[in-house]
Amino acid sequence: MRVLVTGGAGFIGSNLVRGLLERGDQVRVLDNFSTGSRENLADVESDVELVEGELRSYERVHAATRGVELVFHQGALPSVPRSVQDPLTTSAVNVEGTLNVLLAARDEGIRRVVVASSSSVYGNSGSLPRVESQAPDPIAPYAVAKLAAERYCVSFSRVYPLETVALRYFNVFGPGQNPHSQYAAVVPRFISAIAVGEPVPVYGDGEQSRDFTYVGNVVAANLLAAEADGVNGEILNVASGRSETVNDLAEVLGRILERPVEKEFLPERTGDVRHSWADVGAARRLLGYEPEVGFEEGLRLTADAFVGV
Repeated sequence: MRVLVTGGAGFIGSNLVRGLLERGDQVRVLDNFSTGSRENLADVESDVELVEGELRSYERVHAATRGVELVFHQGALPSVPRSVQDPLTTSAVNVEGTLNVLLAARDEGIRRVVVASSSSVYGNSGSLPRVESQAPDPIAPYAVAKLAAERYCVSFSRVYPLETVALRYFNVFGPGQNPHSQYAAVVPRFISAIAVGEPVPVYGDGEQSRDFTYVGNVVAANLLAAEADGVNGEILNVASGRSETVNDLAEVLGRILERPVEKEFLPERTGDVRHSWADVGAARRLLGYEPEVGFEEGLRLTADAFVGV
């Protein structure tokens, strides 16, 4: 099958590209390398068709969709803190960019678009674990943009002959995640700090909780969402289905790396959600999804990829 992965040079996108190649697909990647990296695709560079371009350009997105049967839309401008600093660009890439992908897919007669969304759309409202039927309450501009992108997916599935599935990712981590970015996620940042004996930065008291999800589980969910029947227009949680505090994360990584952990407590970040934990029952029922790699196993695989343990 010929497929397009937008944002295929990013952390999640490049892992998905490898999963698609492993199952024998012909893969085209669209990326502008603003947050992704050519290094993420170095080992498969000769096996993919690379198109450099902006999601904000309909013409470039349309060109990238020609001749493919399926689109995995992973491209985005990530990070809650970045969106607080620059909500305009966050909206342009994540909302307008998604709309361009959907329009191009519609115009090219693509069968289905699988879109990456975010647990951040839930905000702090409602009970835990988060269930898709809960009313969204986004806090940060990033979350607002992701929610808008979701609603465009549902709209297109209803008014055009285009199938869509949106997957709400919960705190994805794994090999290939950048630990050095200003907006680096907590897992690679903690691994890098602990490995060299530096304190780990903890925003707030560290008792905020997250459903840390290994990237291999996310790749599996995307592959299932691309082929499952009866899921047109669905929005589904993709997570591990359990919750860990940031303090617990630091301690587990300390054990894995066999190094002491020192914490540097910093002020809470504007826009951050206090607790996040997913119910993955709908993904189990509709996709056959199962988070096969658990929290500690995923951390070991990630730490080994970064520093070797």
